[in-house]
Amino acid sequence: MSKIYKAALAAFAAMSTFLALAEPAQAARTSSWPEPVPVLTHIDTQDPVVFITLDDGWNHDPAAQRLLLERRIPASLFINPVNYSWDKRYYQDLLSHGPSRMENHAVNHVDLPGLSPAEQRAEICGARDRQLAVFGDSPRLFRPPSGLYDEETRRAARACGAKALVTWTYDATDAPWNPDPELPELKRGDIILLHLGDTAEADLRRVLDAVDASGLRPAQLRDYAPDS
Repeated sequence: MSKIYKAALAAFAAMSTFLALAEPAQAARTSSWPEPVPVLTHIDTQDPVVFITLDDGWNHDPAAQRLLLERRIPASLFINPVNYSWDKRYYQDLLSHGPSRMENHAVNHVDLPGLSPAEQRAEICGARDRQLAVFGDSPRLFRPPSGLYDEETRRAARACGAKALVTWTYDATDAPWNPDPELPELKRGDIILLHLGDTAEADLRRVLDAVDASGLRPAQLRDYAPDS
C-alpha cells in the first residue's frame, strides 16, 4: 500500500470521526433549544366555551368594534402592526373597554417557512416589541400569517415569548378564499377564525348566533393556553 494511499485513508478516517462527533452535537443544538411551542387547533376543555379570534385588522369597522364591546366578547386579536399603526385608538379602545386581548401575528403578513430562522425571529420578536411599546402588554400567543409554519417558526415563537402557536378549528370568514362559510354545530374548545376585514360585523353576528345555538359561550383563549 502506497504512502499516499495510507495518508489519504488516515485523513478520511479522521474526518469521518470528526463528523460523527460533530453531527450529534449540532443536532442537539437545533433540536433542543429553544423547545418548540405547542400548536393549538382546538382546546381540550370540559368548560362550555369556544374561542373567537380575529386576524389581520385592515378594516377598522366601528360596527364590529361596537359589537365586540357591547357583547363583551373576549376575542383574541392577531393583528399585524402595520394594521394598527395608522389607528391605534381603535384597538386601544377594544383593549381598555372590553375583554379582548392583542396577540402576535408577525410584523408583516408573510409566509414564515420561506424565511431563514433569523428572519422568522425578526418577524415575531419585532411584532412583540411593537405591541409592548404601543399597548403596554406583551402577547402570549402567536398565529403565523395564513397559518403557515415549520419547526423553526415554533422555535422562534418560543424565543420571542409565545406560549403556543395557534391555528384554528374552523375558518368562518366570508371571503374569496372561503366563500359561503358554514359552521357545523360547535363543540367545546373550538377555535374560530375570523378577520377584521370588510365582512367583520356580519361574520361576528353569524358566529355568535352559532355559539348561542350550541349552548356555549366565548372565552379568552390565552386563559386556556399552556402556561409554559
